[in-house]
Amino acid sequence: MMKKELVIIGAGPAGLAAALAAYEDGIEDILIIEREERPGGILNQCIHDGFGLHKFKEVLTGPEYAHRYIDKVREKELEIMTNTIVTELTDEKELKAFNESEGILHIKAEAVILAMGSRERTAGGISLPGDRPSGIYTAGLAQNLMNLQNIQVGKEIVILGSGDIGLIMARRLTLEGADVKAVLEIMPYSNGLRRNINQCLIDYNIPLKLSQTVIDVKGNGRLKSVTAAEVDEAFNPIAGTEYEIKCDTLILSVGLIPENELSKKAKVQLDDTTGGAVVKDNLETNVDGIFACGNVLHIHDLVDFVSDEAEKAGKAASEYIKKGHKLNKDNIFVEAGSGIGYVIPQVISKEKDQIFSMRVRKPDNDKTIKIAADGKILHEENFEKVNPSEMIKIKVSSEKFKPLEKSTIKVVAE
Repeated sequence: MMKKELVIIGAGPAGLAAALAAYEDGIEDILIIEREERPGGILNQCIHDGFGLHKFKEVLTGPEYAHRYIDKVREKELEIMTNTIVTELTDEKELKAFNESEGILHIKAEAVILAMGSRERTAGGISLPGDRPSGIYTAGLAQNLMNLQNIQVGKEIVILGSGDIGLIMARRLTLEGADVKAVLEIMPYSNGLRRNINQCLIDYNIPLKLSQTVIDVKGNGRLKSVTAAEVDEAFNPIAGTEYEIKCDTLILSVGLIPENELSKKAKVQLDDTTGGAVVKDNLETNVDGIFACGNVLHIHDLVDFVSDEAEKAGKAASEYIKKGHKLNKDNIFVEAGSGIGYVIPQVISKEKDQIFSMRVRKPDNDKTIKIAADGKILHEENFEKVNPSEMIKIKVSSEKFKPLEKSTIKVVAE
């Protein structure tokens, strides 16, 4: 059995940043395992710019951002095992993996960082009605085919869902000569960043149709058309609002799901709202010595935030390896209250300053986010605009938590 101090599953932006942070904190025996043929994760196919403004104070493409970290990892001579799939992970931090050159590998780690990213919700995942012809793609798959394999996916496009990848692909397809007929969104608001709505739809005169969805798919062999309709407040189609859109391609941008099959095998507790692990303020899960960061923990809108979070996980894993530590009895639990979708971390120590990451449930103006416990407001912050597509980060001093006694903190938006 191979023994390693730290094993990181995933060599995307989270895994690479975590590895570098752990190395800089004194851990050198690090193994990064990546199932693709090269590191970089989803960034390799994100050839558009807009990355790095927070982290590097300049505008980078996805591959450029990834290579800032890949180059540093190679400079430190950290081991990356590519084309390798992890199939088992136990709560004793034992892994089973395999690749073509070495066969089955058994690895024992002192600490593990989960950085597997997320997967797209598919046609089956949303119970898409109608036929199953060719020409139906998830947005990420379409992006991969066009940007990495130089394959044009279609000429007449309908996009279902207004997630950021879908918005970016609307622009990308338009630039390649396709006719993007419409972006349909079942919610009464877009799920993408405002800058992507402006730069990818408004600038290219692509219509965004809110409170609408696809209720039928038609095609024998290749997609011929979709039927769209308006929906009511319960998301049910409204009779009489149906209309047909002729198209040869339907692209689904209907959400991402944290990739936590391995986490379940390791008995990691998952949050019903985020789909990721329940974590302490050092990003450690309920399983001693297993940490989580990036999109496997919760879906991020900016890769810069992924890197920040991963660095925190890398330093915490380093501390764990060097000192060892477990959940303190005086830890305080955090809950999402009215108007808040979720809050991370879900468990904190009152001895540390905290940064809470959260999303609101719906767009609104002039909202105050309050963090309260024991009937007292510990911290409140005002926001001119809030949107579920944009993560909110709030920093609170440890001085606010020290008087608390085994309390539950509740975060609300009013």
